[in-house]
Amino acid sequence: MLNADRYAMLGLGEIFDKVTAGERLSIEDGELLYNCPDITAVGALAHHVRTRMHGDRTYYVLNRQVNYTNICVNGCLFCAFQRERGQQGAYVMQPSDIVDRVLDDKGTPFTEVHIVGGCHPDLPLEWFEDVIRRIKQQRPEIVVKAFTAVEIAHFATLAGIGTAEVLARLKAAGLESMPGGGAEIFAPRVRERICARKATAQEWLRIAGEAHGLGITTNCTMLFGHIESIDDRLDHLDRLRRQQDVSGGFNCFIPLPFLTENSLLKLPEDRRGEHVGLDRLRTIAVSRLLLDNIPHIKAYWVMMGIKMAQTALYFGADDLDGTIVEERIGQEAGASSGQGLTISSLRHMITASGFTPVQRDTHFNPVEATL
Repeated sequence: MLNADRYAMLGLGEIFDKVTAGERLSIEDGELLYNCPDITAVGALAHHVRTRMHGDRTYYVLNRQVNYTNICVNGCLFCAFQRERGQQGAYVMQPSDIVDRVLDDKGTPFTEVHIVGGCHPDLPLEWFEDVIRRIKQQRPEIVVKAFTAVEIAHFATLAGIGTAEVLARLKAAGLESMPGGGAEIFAPRVRERICARKATAQEWLRIAGEAHGLGITTNCTMLFGHIESIDDRLDHLDRLRRQQDVSGGFNCFIPLPFLTENSLLKLPEDRRGEHVGLDRLRTIAVSRLLLDNIPHIKAYWVMMGIKMAQTALYFGADDLDGTIVEERIGQEAGASSGQGLTISSLRHMITASGFTPVQRDTHFNPVEATL
């Protein structure tokens, strides 16, 4: 039970009133939430909203990731996954290898295949259309969730066509949904330093809107905990919220904590200390409170770690992603959470935290659980 007097004493009285009335918070409210010394008070507000929206349900999906190449032209400073062509460890999967991975479900009947990779300098749009068609021919029931807005922009540049046409062609091949990567932080001064060659914030948001207009749902993300400021985070959340007001196709928001172990990006001292975990939980909570029009907040266990992801369920998160099976990008960055989880492990994560597990599809529709 939330205590109005407690929030008034913390200087959050107006925010308390807005949250309990279901009203939209301002960016200034977000600043107050980030500055509040009592993180449990912020978490309780977020948990109130999460419970109002989803009860005690926590979602998971049976999915399989495929990272088709680590060769990328963007050379982002924070990325430990990227390789140059010819560099040791560089790889490109063949379409047949991708299909083989989808077919090899290892006893888990995947409902979603999640395909992302580097922006390869030579792979044409037809290559990706062929991959999707092969998957749908072999597994017509599976949802193909593939390619970030950054990859879409890259495909368009190589093909000499617009991004809307790229999306239409991929949809015709069988694309149904897109992940939310590549958003990083929208602030131009930060983006110029950490991912100068990547699609701009305006391009990322435009492509997301184009996808939504075609009926392709997407996720959205924010990479935080590096050189960005709190104002940059709040600006990022506000831009996502405004885009959602217009196009309405974001299924889920995923705050991605920056993993420092194998990155060339050097952090300020205050981003390396003992409060990193609290900052991650606070960011989950503030995201839930500000993003009133995006239905789901994900605690991505690969990058947050299992224990932190479980705790985040009390700070506004309602989704843990899924089985994944094989993930390279977070692992290269230094994630220690492992490659994949079994269905029973995911369900135990949820029930042990005091929540009810709900198996979902890509679009967050509940499906009958596979045990």
